[in-house]
Amino acid sequence: MPLKFELCPGRMIGGNHPCFIIAEIGQNHQGDIEIAKKMIKMAKDCGADCAKFQKSELEHKFNKRALERPYTSKQSWGKTYGEHKRHLEFSHEQYRELQKHAKEVGIYFTASGMDEMAVEFLHELDVPFFKVGSGDTNNFPYLEKTAKKGRPMVVSSGMQSMETMRRVYQTVKEHNQNFAILQCTSAYPLEAEDVNLRVIAEYQKEFPDIPIGYSGHESGIDISVAAVALGAKIIERHVTLDKTWKGSDHEASLVPSELTELVRSIRLVERALGSGIKQMLPCEKPCHDKLGKSVVAKVKIPSGTVLTLDMLTVKVAEPMGVAAEDIYQLVGKKVTEDVKEDESVVPGVVDNYGKRAKC
Repeated sequence: MPLKFELCPGRMIGGNHPCFIIAEIGQNHQGDIEIAKKMIKMAKDCGADCAKFQKSELEHKFNKRALERPYTSKQSWGKTYGEHKRHLEFSHEQYRELQKHAKEVGIYFTASGMDEMAVEFLHELDVPFFKVGSGDTNNFPYLEKTAKKGRPMVVSSGMQSMETMRRVYQTVKEHNQNFAILQCTSAYPLEAEDVNLRVIAEYQKEFPDIPIGYSGHESGIDISVAAVALGAKIIERHVTLDKTWKGSDHEASLVPSELTELVRSIRLVERALGSGIKQMLPCEKPCHDKLGKSVVAKVKIPSGTVLTLDMLTVKVAEPMGVAAEDIYQLVGKKVTEDVKEDESVVPGVVDNYGKRAKC
């Protein structure tokens, strides 16, 4: 199974590919398709890779009593939970309209399928990948059916245990090689002490052949940027146009200025991660030429003298002599010319010293 794969047409994730940034619009559009379109454009303008929604076929996601229960929260769009959810749910035709708008804007478009029938619709819609929300992560019949459709999958892991996530991994892996798992804590907003970023490293050990990412519900961007530094290959964050709007997700969402800064900071961190190979870099040469230390004669050393350690010291010297780390290689070797006290011991005056000074 690949550690990197094509999540969307022409867009690889994992390995050394850039972190894939998902702007989770969810239902923060207030049930208004024009607001939804503005949010898609906002996600693109801020630099996100994908605008994502949440699609439900309500009678398949909730039982009748759940839809009929009174919903008196200040966040409610109706007297019952069903009325509330119906207000926020776009029709199939509206989804096609949003998908077309995203294509025109130039951003990838997908949605979390919140039930099996929603997944069927999204499959028909030809979304590039399926997002599995945390509420369905332990829904194994749903996972199996979704995996069998063959589209890439991104699976959140809020409210789950490591034991459950091992089962999730095995269930999806049996049918679909191209998937990623996101560390997630399902609280809105999320307090820092409950984020548990160390799970990213645990997932990387448990599931070394798939990309690992992070879905965050915390305030601000710092924790999400830290997740990228820890190796997250996908970042998902809720976005909004106004944190004061009705809806429980807005408070834990990023406004456009925050999303822009998140993207900028992630790209900066990616540049800073480097190759992992420790070596002197070209940008360090001016500092090395100015302040790099090399071997200097502590005393006058006549030609023909066999060098001992007490004859040598290390200083910033002009010209630069034998590299400081090679001082022990000089012991027991003979100098072929006189070296004055406090002069550089250059490679050319040491017999059988074949290593040139580093630069």
